Amino acid sequence: MSDFFIWAHRGASAAAPENTLAAFRAAEDAGADGIELDVHLSRDGVPVVIHDETVDRTTDGHGRISSMSVGQLQQLDAGSWFSPAFSGEKVPTLEEVFSWAADRLRFNVEIKAGPAGLAVIELLRAFPQARVLVSSFDHALLEKLRLQDPDLPLGFLIDSRFWRRAVRMAVDSRAESVHPRYDLLSRSLMAACHRNGLAVHCWTVDSPDVCISLRRLGAAGLFTNDPALIVRHLRRSGEQLRP
Repeated sequence: MSDFFIWAHRGASAAAPENTLAAFRAAEDAGADGIELDVHLSRDGVPVVIHDETVDRTTDGHGRISSMSVGQLQQLDAGSWFSPAFSGEKVPTLEEVFSWAADRLRFNVEIKAGPAGLAVIELLRAFPQARVLVSSFDHALLEKLRLQDPDLPLGFLIDSRFWRRAVRMAVDSRAESVHPRYDLLSRSLMAACHRNGLAVHCWTVDSPDVCISLRRLGAAGLFTNDPALIVRHLRRSGEQLRP
C-alpha cells in the first residue's frame, strides 16, 4: 500500500464499466487503496451506485433513477455500453458493495442529494466494519449530515478557484479532507488545509507525472480512473511506497 492514497474513481473506470462491481474488483486488483463511488436513491428509497440522475448513459435503459424501483434498476445491463465483455453487469446497491468489500477497502461515497446522505448513514449502522468517507459538492448538505452523525468522516469537493469559504465550512464541520480539482490546487490552498488539519485529495488524475507533482506539493492522495497505471508508475519510480 502507498503512503499516498490512491482512490479508484468510480472504480477502475478505465478498465471496466464505472460504478459496477467489475470496476471495483479491478480497482482492488490494481492495488487501489480506496474506491470512489456515487449514490442516488431508487424510487423505493434504496441507495444505488450510479453517477447520473438517469440511467441513459451507463445502462441499456432510459429514465430517471428516482422513478425506478431497485428491482427495475437491477434488471438493466450496466456493462455492455463499455464492452461486450461486461454484458449483464448490474447497477449495484450500496449494500451489495459493502457486503462485497467488508473492511478490505475504504469507500468515498459521493452524495448528490440530502435524502441519499441520510440513507447512507442509516445503512452504515448495519455495516460497522465499512470504512467510509462521505463527500459532496453540496457543502450545506455536508453540514447537515454532520448534525446527523458527529463522527461521520466528511470530504468537501471543490471545483472553483474561490475555495476559502469551502475550507472554512470544512473546518467548521470538522471534515477530514478537502477534494479540489487537481488543476485548482495551489500552494495557498494547500497551506490553508495543512494549517487546519485537512488532508487534500485531488481529482481526477490519470497522468503519472501530475501524480508525482501533486504529491510533492503536499497532497495526501488523488482520484484516478486508472489506478493500475498510477500504482505501477509509483512502484517503478520508487516514490511514495512504504518498505
